[in-house]
Amino acid sequence: MNIISPYQGLPERSYWRSGVSRQSPDTVSDLYIKKFSLNPRDKIITAGSCFAQHISRQLRKRGCGIVDAEPAPPGLLEDQGHKYGYHLYSARYGNIYTVRQLLQLVREARGKFKPAEWIWEKDGRFFDALRPSVEPEGLRSAEEVVAHREIHLGRVRGMFARADVFIFTMGLTEAWQHRSSGTVFPTAPGTIAGQYDPVEYEFINFDYSDIYSDFIRVRRILKARRPDMRFLLTVSPVPLTATASGDHVLAATLYSKSVLRAVAGRLAQQFDDIDYFPSYDLIASHFSKAAFYEGNLRSVTSAGVEAAMRVFFAQHDMGAEPALRSTDAIAAVPEMDPANSLADVAVDDADDLVCEDALLEAFGR
Repeated sequence: MNIISPYQGLPERSYWRSGVSRQSPDTVSDLYIKKFSLNPRDKIITAGSCFAQHISRQLRKRGCGIVDAEPAPPGLLEDQGHKYGYHLYSARYGNIYTVRQLLQLVREARGKFKPAEWIWEKDGRFFDALRPSVEPEGLRSAEEVVAHREIHLGRVRGMFARADVFIFTMGLTEAWQHRSSGTVFPTAPGTIAGQYDPVEYEFINFDYSDIYSDFIRVRRILKARRPDMRFLLTVSPVPLTATASGDHVLAATLYSKSVLRAVAGRLAQQFDDIDYFPSYDLIASHFSKAAFYEGNLRSVTSAGVEAAMRVFFAQHDMGAEPALRSTDAIAAVPEMDPANSLADVAVDDADDLVCEDALLEAFGR
């Protein structure tokens, strides 16, 4: 054959007409080609923004080796456990929306970082500001918060030391930080607990170079202990509930997701041990015509989750939802005062995701 153009003879997935126009979002093939295989014996850890909860649940349903470093106390029902941060991810760190949060956690678990102003108070109860949703009613004293965090960090340290695969969902570029120390929080002070003081706290919107360099540091730290660790990155398709950037929330959302997608793509191109799974691309692009969003145009429908997971498991061939199993379960430490009753936590519409940022809706009109 006489080749007259480098675009001649490419596979169908390379052309818009055959790869997109003639495809359906819920049956599209070849959107994702895995870089490496997931072994049934792999110890997998998960973290990230609230959309990552979908991925974690789907992996558990299919019997993948999800590490559960902080299992729920015996007798706690699953839906109640979710409100206390159990079984959402591989440890009770709650939602990690930014890569800077992840870097802080990795460094803190290794004793290389000490957060500042991280105990917040509300109505006489005390909260861990770095994971404020895991104790919805707070604890009785600051000392109790410190003790719980020390236990948590020990579990996180053990989790990272055992992991073969780390699945992380990038969620946001926007965050709030303590001005003098740079400590970054998953929510703004005053949203769940604490009190907003513009002298003490400031808004930050991480750019490409910030996020890229932060993840490079995370990778370097984790692989120093686990040289064979592999990473699977995704980007959350869930839009911002609100923005403090000064931009329209739509423009702020597109900026945030575009930067995260660019960083994830660059990392996957650069490193053989980093793969990118395009769930964001499938759900949030005009290809899906918003069919995978609820009426609020924010919550992802179960059909959207199923479409994304179909693409993922078509490559990783893990079967169709066998019995639940997890690996590396560590004996539960009683972390709740049994006298405490369950409090309301922000819950997204789709499959009861626990999302702190959904609370920001209450401040709108």
